Amino acid sequence: MIFSSQARSRIVLALQGGGAHGAFTWGVLDRLFEEGLEFSAVSGVSSGAMNAAMAVQGFVHGGPEGARAAMRQLWTRVGEANVFSTIASPLDWLWGWDKGIELGNELAWTGLANVLRVFDPGQLNPLGQNPLAPLIKDLLDKEAIRKPSAPRLFVGATDVESGESKVFGNAEIDVQHLLASACLPMMVPAIEIEGRHYWDGGYSCNPPLAPVLSPRPDQLVLVRAQPRQRKGVPNSTSDIVHRLHEIAFQAPLEAELSLLPRHTRLLDISADEALAKHPLTSKMNTDKSFLEILFAAGREAAETALHTA
Repeated sequence: MIFSSQARSRIVLALQGGGAHGAFTWGVLDRLFEEGLEFSAVSGVSSGAMNAAMAVQGFVHGGPEGARAAMRQLWTRVGEANVFSTIASPLDWLWGWDKGIELGNELAWTGLANVLRVFDPGQLNPLGQNPLAPLIKDLLDKEAIRKPSAPRLFVGATDVESGESKVFGNAEIDVQHLLASACLPMMVPAIEIEGRHYWDGGYSCNPPLAPVLSPRPDQLVLVRAQPRQRKGVPNSTSDIVHRLHEIAFQAPLEAELSLLPRHTRLLDISADEALAKHPLTSKMNTDKSFLEILFAAGREAAETALHTA
């Protein structure tokens, strides 16, 4: 498949959220942009929203290669900072964290899941720190994403009180909007924007499709960052809760996909093979080596899609 610049206005992207699993999406897009993919609009939530913002501002500065560079900068910084390791805990729940990451020790991840289940956010993060805030503040180029020539950018979040999705566009997107889209309520406080409070967009739209489908594009490239299928039945409470979240996070997307315009081709890049083999809590693993594994898996998934589409 060859993506020509003439087709830019007819191709749109939709990027699921999934925490650290967004590195898989990074890999997918890196390979597609390497192929010359150009796009007119992109929507995303959580890590998908961050990938989307970087892709848009990078594209403004340097086309597909600029988008690749901007996303690489984002994930390099995430891995170098190991962002989720900065949140403190009363029980030092980072016991064995580094070893668990390097050796793939699922016991460490089980311990993390159990602590998240037992302690409330105020105990785990008493200062209300959001480790993503300084990173996004440093990287986001608001002027670039608001240029008239920029691809349209849509970021989804969930209104805590109404439970409805809220979609923000280029002209209003700031650091707070990206933080709202990626707000994990068990770890960081809800994000307030103009008197409303928001949680992760995955609860209500993962990602929102209506904004990118309204112009009736020729092709929708959907990149999933969560597995739809997992073998086996979870037994522990924490694993059951995490699997329920995975299932629930797919529901809004499947509902919107049923409304896909008949003439719009769908390139649906699945994360099942790459992500289902990792623990349910691996979305919290921002270790550099793990992100690189997901990046490589994403590029491989994109390569497969390019040869089968």
